[in-house]
Amino acid sequence: MLISPATAAGIADGSVTLAFRRWDRPRMRPGSTQRTTAGVVRIDSVDEIDPEALTEDDAARAGVRSLAELRRLVDRRDGARVYRMEVSFAGADPRVALREQGELSEEDRRAVDQRLDRLDAARGTAWTRQVLALIAELPGVRAPDLAASLGRETQPFKVDVRKLKELGLTHSLPVGYEISPRGRAYLR
Repeated sequence: MLISPATAAGIADGSVTLAFRRWDRPRMRPGSTQRTTAGVVRIDSVDEIDPEALTEDDAARAGVRSLAELRRLVDRRDGARVYRMEVSFAGADPRVALREQGELSEEDRRAVDQRLDRLDAARGTAWTRQVLALIAELPGVRAPDLAASLGRETQPFKVDVRKLKELGLTHSLPVGYEISPRGRAYLR
């Protein structure tokens, strides 16, 4: 489920407590979470509803200006069922605190080594440290250009960078990527 930055901010400050989606089947479950630009959002409930039962209160709780606008947004995808989700803020994205660690203990370093070794082994080639070194050398360079410099396709390259981001070693810039303080500490 994609959550816009404005909606994520509303969920974080408590002004948005509902989300509506048109799906052929539920794509989220109660208790699941999703990381957003504002932090982690928890899905508290998921219920199929009749779109004719939508109210002005639903629109307000979804952060939408009017019932008409909510209906327009919900009707963008024809034929699928409408789901109403209660959402709440679950806290800050743990990757933010992780990536800000500027010092690594020996135990932390061994844990990162093990994770990178597993990622390399799963692919059958040593790619993790190569990608980290490339991002450290070329911060802010577009993903297609970084991927091309390694003879790789862009989308699989981006998936790999996300794996490094999960470990707190990189973070995204408006264009390209940058090594995080944790990543710099690891590369020392």
